[in-house]
Amino acid sequence: MPFLTSEKTVQPDLSGPGPSVAAVIIGRNEGARLVACLASVAPLVDRMVYVDSGSSDGSVSAARAAGAEVVELDMSRPFTAARARNAGFARLGSDHGGDLVQFIDGDCRIDPVWISKAVSFLQATPRAAVVCGRLHEVDVDASVYNRLCDWEWDTPVGRTQACGGIAMMRRAAVAQAGGFREDLIAGEEPDLCQRMIAQGAEIWRIDAAMGYHDAAIYRFGQWWKRNVRAGHAFAEVGDLHPALYPAARRRMVFWGAVLPAVALAGAVFFLPAALLAAALYAASAGRSSWRFARRGFPAADAAKSGLLLTLSKLCNIQGAAMYRFRRLRGKASRIIEYK
Repeated sequence: MPFLTSEKTVQPDLSGPGPSVAAVIIGRNEGARLVACLASVAPLVDRMVYVDSGSSDGSVSAARAAGAEVVELDMSRPFTAARARNAGFARLGSDHGGDLVQFIDGDCRIDPVWISKAVSFLQATPRAAVVCGRLHEVDVDASVYNRLCDWEWDTPVGRTQACGGIAMMRRAAVAQAGGFREDLIAGEEPDLCQRMIAQGAEIWRIDAAMGYHDAAIYRFGQWWKRNVRAGHAFAEVGDLHPALYPAARRRMVFWGAVLPAVALAGAVFFLPAALLAAALYAASAGRSSWRFARRGFPAADAAKSGLLLTLSKLCNIQGAAMYRFRRLRGKASRIIEYK
């Protein structure tokens, strides 16, 4: 399915005293998705840097052909998205890097009006260090997993605690906060946002189309790995910032660890306890399915989505356990890829 279309391209006014805008794009073997990403970004920014992480599909050549400066990471060192973003940010330099930096992944396309709206918001909101908007999934009809991703992107508008990997940031704020933590395999954006907030900055999500993401999740195994990675991030970033997402971590522990333990013990020693645990899981899945149906999900997708959302806590706790186990052994975390 082709990328979604939106309004006509709006070139922000970068002349005179207005801020300059640079883009940092990261990717590996994104193929046609990267080509579309570059084409969507190039007309809207002053400068474009692409950071490649060992692609073998011609991504580097495609980026250069699109007018991007290319940074090729040394893959003998452990790779993380945070490391790639830092490398692109460093390439911008301190003197000619752009006042504002749009970070974007190579599997996304920027909405034609986003840059203009984001620049205007940051100009009007001096305390804002980061602004993001509504990210849409490209092909929600291709799989229930893609539809769930689109639902996940739809977070509340207003001042917030964190952003995702697609966001516009003030270059000075990123530099002051020290950039992204390169040892984080996921959750590096919430970590950076929390450090910015500690320095007095604000993080905002505005009511504007920002871009189109191509998760390309078509198999249950892909979906499971993605949620394992999320659980790893919940645990690791939670250690760094305990006040961030505490309710999500409590849900992960209850539904992913406590209730399964009750069910297992009940199956062996006290059957009613196991039946109660099963009933709670069924009620959770049913309630979530009803909510998805109210949001307009087709009936079959609503039922599947409710079940998957309940199951996701088991994936999350697996990721959290992986993080804890590696930390106890003094081992560095390893990237979890689902594509």
